[in-house]
Amino acid sequence: MKIPELLVPAGTFEKMEYAFAYGADAVYAGIPRFSLRARENDFNFEKIKQAVEFARRKGKKLYLTMNIFPHNSKIASFAEMLDRVAELRPDGLIMADPGMILIAREKHPDLPIHLSTQANTINWQAVRFWKSIGIKRIILSRELSLNEIAEIRRHVPDIELETFIHGAICIAYSGRCLLSNYFTHRDANQGTCTNACRWQYRVYSQPAELEEERDVLLPVREQYFLEEYERPGQLMPIDEDEHGTYIMNAKDLATIHILEKIVQAGLDSVKVEGRTKSVYYVSVITNAYRKALDAIAAGRAISQELINEVFAVANRGYVTGFLERNPLDKGLNYESGHSANQSRLFCGIVKDWDESTGLATVAVRNRFEVGDELELFSPGGVASFSVETMVDGKGEPVQVAHGGGKDIRLPLPERPHPYALLRKVVKKKMPMVL
Repeated sequence: MKIPELLVPAGTFEKMEYAFAYGADAVYAGIPRFSLRARENDFNFEKIKQAVEFARRKGKKLYLTMNIFPHNSKIASFAEMLDRVAELRPDGLIMADPGMILIAREKHPDLPIHLSTQANTINWQAVRFWKSIGIKRIILSRELSLNEIAEIRRHVPDIELETFIHGAICIAYSGRCLLSNYFTHRDANQGTCTNACRWQYRVYSQPAELEEERDVLLPVREQYFLEEYERPGQLMPIDEDEHGTYIMNAKDLATIHILEKIVQAGLDSVKVEGRTKSVYYVSVITNAYRKALDAIAAGRAISQELINEVFAVANRGYVTGFLERNPLDKGLNYESGHSANQSRLFCGIVKDWDESTGLATVAVRNRFEVGDELELFSPGGVASFSVETMVDGKGEPVQVAHGGGKDIRLPLPERPHPYALLRKVVKKKMPMVL
């Protein structure tokens, strides 16, 4: 069985390093102005150059994302950046706009082009078309089922295919959403989405005024309005009468429990979403899917313990998207905008370790205290321990390490891996069946 490439997000240079350390075969990163992740993205051109060189030294691959749909005002600068990027010889360029793809094919015919999921490729004839103009890889639409993916593979066996296997799901078709632009003038299709679909809303009802139609008095009817939590008094009329508050809050995608079926569909690459997620998210999810793919390659079953790892990060509940069936009402989380089933909490990054004292320096990310049960999480595995003591930068004992505060030092159960992280056990026993 062919094992596909594991492709994970690299929103920053640091996240790229952790992605490779935890088993990614390749990463994708973007230049903010021309990528659909313009926020929380520190990749300027010089860092992109360094990232390409870093990946090459590691024997890994790096794909650059330039998948916006540019307005006229961005075409010239897009083409100029394309020339500069081509000189770096990335392993692939992820694009969506046909006009920009035309420029790339005309000016840089040797540059591998991967067609973004934003292009909404949902059938094998469309794949044949893109192949005919020189596209190397198709990142398939998220609305496809496994059967449809397998059918595309049968009809077009000689092109690379990629699909998403984990991460946030957009309420809009293949992510082409207008809500953010409508509410805040920040265009998702230009890389500045505010995730307006996941904001918290209140639902109001009130009687409408009597209406007249052709001199007939109509009865009083109920009208419903939405009020976004941070915008009190700005009522938006709606037609739905659902009692949930997160009316567009799509659950997240998780497929680790059906990964073997996905592999059997004949994909060349499986992709994790999340360039704006944390180093911890990238590490945990990459580690889980790497081990799952390795288990499939070795003919072993994916253990429940490994499946449970996807619950060690924040999530809005999990579904398999459209890969198995239309999720219908099970695809949305009407109750909460935060994770209700997270089993572990990211506590900090292990920066260094003093062998003489046995103390590790930790950059604290979330609060923990003496007596807490922690896990030392690394590519080598997980080691559990209880926090018995810790000191601040001056060597003074402290009882609490505050999230986002100063570094602290504490003893660890073993010599830490260079990319080790600390996490706190917040829920030990949960029904974690996807």
